[in-house]
Amino acid sequence: MTGAMINIGYTFKNKSLLEQALTHRSHSSRHNERLEFLGDSVLNCAIASLLYDRFARIDEGDLSRLRANLVKQASLAEIAQRIELSRFLRLGEGELKSGGFRRPSILADTLEAIFGAIFMDGGFDAACAVIARLYQPVLETVDPKTLGKDAKTLLQEYLQGRKIALPVYTVLATHGAAHSQEFEVECAIPKLDVQVVGIGGSRRAAEQAAAKQALEAALAANPSPARRVPKARKTAQLSLPVAVAQEANDDAAPPAEPRQSPPPAARIVASRDIASGASPPPTESDTARSAAPQKNPHAAPSAALPPEGALFALGRPAGKK
Repeated sequence: MTGAMINIGYTFKNKSLLEQALTHRSHSSRHNERLEFLGDSVLNCAIASLLYDRFARIDEGDLSRLRANLVKQASLAEIAQRIELSRFLRLGEGELKSGGFRRPSILADTLEAIFGAIFMDGGFDAACAVIARLYQPVLETVDPKTLGKDAKTLLQEYLQGRKIALPVYTVLATHGAAHSQEFEVECAIPKLDVQVVGIGGSRRAAEQAAAKQALEAALAANPSPARRVPKARKTAQLSLPVAVAQEANDDAAPPAEPRQSPPPAARIVASRDIASGASPPPTESDTARSAAPQKNPHAAPSAALPPEGALFALGRPAGKK
């Protein structure tokens, strides 16, 4: 008993509580199942408090996942093996012969019963102190992103993220007696050319062992690719037809001078002369225009106005002076 007290870091005032916590139901009617029930609740509360203080930025969903992983049977059994709890178990003859002192379920239940016994003997703070001390090595290596996910789940997520078919698990062989069988399970991922074998005390344990090896092999053979830098987009250039381009250039050219119409009096005289078949007399502007150098025929004519007296004479009705 003294060794057990040293390994857990607590000295019982009531030694009978420790004795009961170490007693399996196969050994005596005064067994540890009630203390196990109590210790389970104490453990959950203590671990929740430790996680809450340690991981301030993790939401309640991830905290629950972490706690579930830390208080599960495998985690408790691992701690029990580390403190050599199997040396102090009180088991019946049948359990001793069947190797009950190595069974994870018995080790985990006994450790929870010890937590319950410490709570009864020294209170909640004493139980929390023991739990924190035993879980310290585990908490120092906790990865919130992966803890709580078993090997099969991690392997499945890895393959699905790369659109690879899920692995195939095949039981190759079983060994040993019915109460202590050992399973060999193969995990195959054809696309990655991965084929490994896991061994465990149950089919589930063997599958987990095989999945862990397969994930390690997949990660070694197919490391995460480097992140690609997106290329700059090329700007498409629109090539216009020649006619359209010429029209665009014409639109961009400066506007031509507007065509000027001859004065009203000149239009009246010209129309009267055309009706009589005679050519109108040349004006001073016509004489000046004929003497000037010729310009572009398409340019708008710039007619000069006749003198004010001539304009009045041209515009006077016929027969009146």
